Amino acid sequence: MNKTRDILKQVVKAADDKRAEDIMVLNMQGISLVADYFLICHGNSEKQVQAIARELKDTADKANIEVKKLEGFDEAKWILVDMGDIIAHVFHRDERSYYNLERLWGDAPTEDILGEILQ
Repeated sequence: MNKTRDILKQVVKAADDKRAEDIMVLNMQGISLVADYFLICHGNSEKQVQAIARELKDTADKANIEVKKLEGFDEAKWILVDMGDIIAHVFHRDERSYYNLERLWGDAPTEDILGEILQ
C-alpha cells in the first residue's frame, strides 16, 4: 500500500474522530494537478470546524507530513488544509452546500476510505 493512501486513512479517521459529517474522499489523480485526493467534510459549528481542522493538522504533524497551507481557520466557514498530495476542505455545514465541491468535481471518483477503516 502506498504512503499517500496510508496518510489518507489517518486523516479520514482523524476527521471521523472529531465527528465530521458526510466525509467524502475524491480521487483527483489525473483530474487535478494540485493534489491526488480531496477530503471534504463538514462540521455544524465554527468550534467543531476548527476542531476538525486542528485534528487533521496534528495528525499530519505526527506522520511527518508538512502542512503546506492552512487557510480560513479564524473564520471557520471553509478551512483548507493542504498536506501536499491530500487537500482537506473542512466546511461549516451551510458553506458546504453553497460551494458544493462534490458537484464541481463531479467527474472525480469517490473513495470509501471510511469503509476501509471500519472493516
